[in-house]
This record gives sequence, C-alpha cells and structure tokens, in this order.
Amino acid sequence: MSGADETVFLFDVDNTLLDNDGIEADIGAHVEGQFGRAGCDRFWAIFEELRGEFGFANYLGTVQRFRLEALTDPRVLELSSFLLGYPFASRLYPRALETLAHVRQLGRTVILSDGDAVFQPHKIRRAGLWDAVEGRVLIYVHKERMLEDVQHHYPAQRYVMVDDKPGILAAMKEIWGTRLTTVFPQQGHYARASQGMPLQPRPDMTVEHVADLIKYGYSDLLPSA
Repeated sequence: MSGADETVFLFDVDNTLLDNDGIEADIGAHVEGQFGRAGCDRFWAIFEELRGEFGFANYLGTVQRFRLEALTDPRVLELSSFLLGYPFASRLYPRALETLAHVRQLGRTVILSDGDAVFQPHKIRRAGLWDAVEGRVLIYVHKERMLEDVQHHYPAQRYVMVDDKPGILAAMKEIWGTRLTTVFPQQGHYARASQGMPLQPRPDMTVEHVADLIKYGYSDLLPSA
C-alpha cells in the first residue's frame, strides 16, 4: 500500500478549520442588538443548558427554547434566518481549504465533528468544507466514543486526527494507540484553556495554526510509520 491508500486524515471543524469563537461572537452581537444584554445572557444560558442536556452545541434548539419564552415577540422568528444565512465561509481560518487540498495528496481527508444533525452539516456545507473533502463527513455526539464506526466507514492502517481539543486527542490516542498520530492546532478558547494542563498522552504534534500543516509531508505527519 502507498501512504495515500493506507492513511486517513481526520479533521475537526470548530476552531480547527473554522473560527467558531468568531461565529459565536457574531451571534452574540446579533442577539444583543435585537434583545439587549439580558436577552443575550438568557440566550447563552439556554445554549449551555442544552449543551449539557444533549452533549453538543445546539443552536437551533436554543432558538426554539428561547422562542417559548418570547412567544409574542416576532423578532425571535428572524434568529433562525440569521443562523442559516450566516456566511460561514468568511470564518474559515486562513488557508484552511488549501490545507485540506495539501493533505489530500497524502491520504484521504475526512471531516470528523461533533454536533447536531441539522445545523452542523449545514454549517460544514456553507463553509465549503463538505465539498473540500468530497462529502466524507462524519458527525457524532461524542466522536471519541465512535472510533469503531469511523473505522467502518473509512478503514485504514493509520489515522491522523487534527483537533483543537487536546482532551479528545488524548481519548482517541488511548483507544487507537500507535495507529493514530494526534495533531493539536493551538487555536480557539479550548486550546487556550488547556495551556499548562497535564495531558496524558500528550499530542504527537503541536502547531500554531492549522495551515502550518502545508509545510509537512507524509513522513513528517507520521514519524513512526
């Protein structure tokens, strides 16, 4: 087998390829502009409640529950249009699509994300990421618990996981061991919050930006292959 046949490169989306912190800031600014500071605080409180309930960011569910508390306010109906019409492609990290194109020369590229079954795939399509990986998209609730299913859909001898959450990288490494190379781009609030935290096992590679991967070849990304 060649490297391109035996290796699958898995990419997270939020704060890995897409600046999700920036997206959330834009959503917050829009909600505050429409409903004031108190309304914005309530929106995010519902968002966190649903994240705890379902295990993923549930934006459309947040709008639904927010609406139940403001049934007589027609402005709530516009929130879904704002979310669905958001220009996600404008929030791609610099050279994100170029990074996917480069890595595609080394092996199959697959989006491996957590999220709901409506808004997350919509966001991935609108950002241009769906087409960039030729439709190879997997979305779960807890992806680190779904590695058997990942292998079923995209079997390979070796995997590379690029994710901004080192805790997820560590959990996947515990399961796949040396079959997996973990790459940690230090982007977004999860990456910042992890600084100084003891993580075992540590990521195999750390880069400042996801586009730094453009500089690497196959043997660089799989040093023990």
